[in-house]
Amino acid sequence: MSLVLLVPGGSGQLGRELAALDGVDVVAPGSAELDITSAGSVIEAVAGTVEHAAGRRVVVVNAAAHTAVDKAETEQARAFAINADGPRVLAAVCSSRGVPLVHISTDYVFPGDATAPYEVDAAPGPRSIYGLTKLAGEDAVLGSGADAWVVRTSWVYGAWGKNFVKTMARLEGSRDTLSVVDDQLGSPTWTFDLAAGLVELATRIAQGQGPAARVLHATGAGEVTWAGFARAVFEELGADPDRVKSCGTEDYPTPARRPAYSVLSNRTWADAGLTPLRPWREALADAFSRHAAEFRG
Repeated sequence: MSLVLLVPGGSGQLGRELAALDGVDVVAPGSAELDITSAGSVIEAVAGTVEHAAGRRVVVVNAAAHTAVDKAETEQARAFAINADGPRVLAAVCSSRGVPLVHISTDYVFPGDATAPYEVDAAPGPRSIYGLTKLAGEDAVLGSGADAWVVRTSWVYGAWGKNFVKTMARLEGSRDTLSVVDDQLGSPTWTFDLAAGLVELATRIAQGQGPAARVLHATGAGEVTWAGFARAVFEELGADPDRVKSCGTEDYPTPARRPAYSVLSNRTWADAGLTPLRPWREALADAFSRHAAEFRG
């Protein structure tokens, strides 16, 4: 079955990765073209994509989000509008048109006090405004009556947009040493692998074979601290990883609290027969082999 994806948030790093995939028909409007908080804008975008599809199945993959975690602490109204109200509007329109929806969420919906990977049904407990707004978006989508799935991911990086890998690559060229938090654990996820997984999921949904589980986790396999992640970036740059020094969360205060442990279990993804994402370190090496210039800036 042929498939067309409508990707709100098309100018972000995940949206651009989806649009760049070979063999996939993707309509990927940025926020300037599609305001997901506007019912009229969403209705027009969904109707236009259905018309463009010309009989093919349409699936919406919502990559639109307010992702500035620290800014969300002082931009609460804006964060709630984009991360909670927007998905509610999108889900309502998708429900009315019979269009399936895949909504992207985050590890930040969890409190970060676990010692084993979070399963999809673990109790949420966000510690930041960003996490609160993303959890509200999940609830809005799952309670909308739409044919919808939530996919949580974590520590996303890619060739487009701002992300941790690009920041580390930039700082490697300007500092002799760099202190990075070494007491927060997570799973880095390359946008290319995540995008491929989302297309596989959307294809299954379009074929009427969507997973029974409505919440899924899709991250790079394995876990690492931010400092360990930074050292791996230095290795890919051909730099001495020992230039990355460890520090604690208390040494790097931020407006928003980060989870100390935000590793997600990918069990439901695998149980659904979906292809597991690669180990994070293998993916990082491949990302640099394809996009070294972009990561170096």
